[in-house]
Formats: sequence, structure tokens, C-alpha cells
Amino acid sequence: MTVVFDHTTLGQRVLFGAGQALENTVAAAAALQAERVLLIADAFVTDLADAVAARVNPVARIDDVIQHVPSDRADAATELAEHQSADAIITIGGGSATGLGKIVALRTGIPIIAVPTTFAGSEATNVWGLTENQRKTTGSDPRVLPRVIVYDASLSAGLSGRQAVASGLNALAHAVDGFWAPRADPINRALGSEGLRALVPGLRAVARDGNDMDAREQTLYGAYLAAVAFASAGSGLHHKICHVLGGAYNLPHAEMHAVVLPYVAAFNVPAAPDAGSRISAALDGEPAAPGLWALREELGAPASLREIGFEEDQISEAALLAAEAIPASNPRQAAVADIESLLRDAWAGTPITEREVPA
Repeated sequence: MTVVFDHTTLGQRVLFGAGQALENTVAAAAALQAERVLLIADAFVTDLADAVAARVNPVARIDDVIQHVPSDRADAATELAEHQSADAIITIGGGSATGLGKIVALRTGIPIIAVPTTFAGSEATNVWGLTENQRKTTGSDPRVLPRVIVYDASLSAGLSGRQAVASGLNALAHAVDGFWAPRADPINRALGSEGLRALVPGLRAVARDGNDMDAREQTLYGAYLAAVAFASAGSGLHHKICHVLGGAYNLPHAEMHAVVLPYVAAFNVPAAPDAGSRISAALDGEPAAPGLWALREELGAPASLREIGFEEDQISEAALLAAEAIPASNPRQAAVADIESLLRDAWAGTPITEREVPA
């Protein structure tokens, strides 16, 4: 069999160590010779942000971070960075903080040091997103890839067990969607598969004991691998749907991904048997889509889009919007009616069993 592919590995420095976030962040800033830092931090990581600020003396600081990066917040952050002649950005928090930093980097070329406190994975990708007039636009650009990632599993201790597993299922979606994304290749499939092997047991252990730091570290490692795979493979059907739902209806990011993923798998896996086998292997042999649905239920993540604020009368509009963005490479052709059916099941939280997965 002849194997042909074109793979790009994105280059960045990764500093990984529990309890070392402060020292590693300061060291990363020094290595970049940063003297005028813009600090972007979620409100719930004030202690670490204050400690970093005391060591790097930022020229400006943003603490009011909003999910899905609204365009007005992005404009204000960019203006602040330019006005203060910032030469580096430090982001501390989840994907929303990283996402805001990415838009500033996209517009200014300023390098990012990302300090993630969730399993969102944005820190490992060159993907940006911006929401304006209830529509989320995404793209990829080398300028938005953080130059350095500082991973510290103890930072995720601020997440409740429910928040942690939703965030982890978001990470798991990076690996799964990467199996059928437009630039899927053997290398990112291997990374995604290894990410799943770390994420599934890690999340199960976190759900059993939210204080299990080894489990959080394993989950963080898996989230990084899954994000690297996603960065290389691109956005597949799952992420295209979720970008629409997040931008148009402002649904909570991680919970939305946790709900939608099993239904996308139920639609795609019959036409993507290799992906199904990789997912099944990580789920102890359970069939892919039913296994993902059962895992979500086992972990106690939200069960339906209805539960997180999506209204039934929004389904038809969302299906139309999502259908416009479906990659041509998707293993199955997806008409508007298919997406509407998928979203209706996700809205209701319809159970997925092996016999119900379409052939």
C-alpha cells in the first residue's frame, strides 16, 4: 500500500510541570526578552495573575474575558496593546483568554505565552475565532500559535469536577474530529489516538476524585496531544457545527462540545471505519458513538443542548448555518436535513445505542 501525505508540525516550546506555573511563565517571558507585557487573565485566576504581574510588571492588564471573543472586546484589547507598545502577551485561563490573546497576536504579530487552566487546547493550535453580529468566524494563521505553553496541572484544580470533565470532553473532541478533518494524515491520527488513550482514563479518574492530581496531569497531557492533532488536521464536521452554535447562540463552549460529539460520531463513523476503530480502542472496545455517549453520561457532563440553553426553535436556523461550513472532505455527505436531525437529537439528548447508529 502506498502512503502519501503532506504534514506540517507546528513549532512551539512546552513547559510542563505541576506547581511550576509562576517560575516557568517568568522564565518564558525572560527568554523572549519581553519588557512590555500585556497580561490577559480570567477572573478566577487572580492569585496567579497577581503573582505573574509582580514579576513581569505588565504595561497593561485585562481581566474581563468573555467566551467566543466578541469583536468589540478584541478591538479594545488590540488598541490597548498597540497604545502600550506591548512586546509580548501572557494569557492565563481557559480558551477564552487564549482566544482573545490570539486575535491581538493576529493583528499585531506580538508573541503569546499561554498558561492554560482548563483542558481547552487552544494554546496548542494556530486557530483563531472571532464573534461579530452573532456569527463566529474562524481561521488559522502562524501568528496566533503561542510561542510558549506553560502547563501546570494544579491550575485546573479551580475547575469543579463537572467543569473539568466538560473541558476534557472538549479536548477529546479535538482528537475525534481530527480523524476525519480536511488535513487528516497518519501523523495527526497517531497523535489523536494517543491523546484519547490518555484522556479517557484521565477523565474517568477526575470524575471519581476531583482532587486526583495525577489524573488531572494525565488529562492535561492528553488534551495537549489532541490539540496538536487538531491543529494539524483542521476543523471537521463537529467543530463546524459547534462554531455555529457558539457564535450564534452563545452556548457554553466546553459543555456544547461534550453534548454534540457523540451525535457527530454516530453520523460519521459508519463512513469512517478507521476512526471508529481508534475511538473504540480508547473506550475499551465499546462501539464508537454509543461509547462516547455512555462516557459523557458516566462522567456527568450535560446531556443535551436544551440543558445548556439552546432552544428548539433555533434548530432549523442552526442547521442551515452549519451546512454552509461542512468540509468537502467529510466522510459522509451531510445535507441540511441531516444536520437538523443531528441537532434535534443533541437538543433532546436522545440516547445512542449500537443498533440506532445509521449504516
